[in-house]
Amino acid sequence: MAKKEKSNDQLISHIVKGIEEVKGNDIEILDLRDIENTVCDYFIICNGTSNTQVNAIVNSIQKTVSKNIQDKPWHIEGSENAEWVLMDYVNIVVHVFQKHIREFYDIESLWGDAKITSIESSY
Repeated sequence: MAKKEKSNDQLISHIVKGIEEVKGNDIEILDLRDIENTVCDYFIICNGTSNTQVNAIVNSIQKTVSKNIQDKPWHIEGSENAEWVLMDYVNIVVHVFQKHIREFYDIESLWGDAKITSIESSY
């Protein structure tokens, strides 16, 4: 396995773990690698029930990733109102939504060609 793929897999697993630790909902991984002209390899999408939970998810992802693989996001956007927070880990972009905002933008359908993996919640 190429080094980049291994580090992507590790990062994805720690991001998902961070989401699950604060009970983020409807986690989906969109594999964009086979689509031309994409900005990254993967989107990870999830949602929370309030701006408090959205911020908790973002903080949990940062803590989990930092503690386990000493990586941090290149950029974070949207924390102020916490309706849609974007975390840019370069090859992987995490979208943390409030449920109604996620339904409104429906970015999964915009990336209909992506391979989508849904993560079953363990809670």
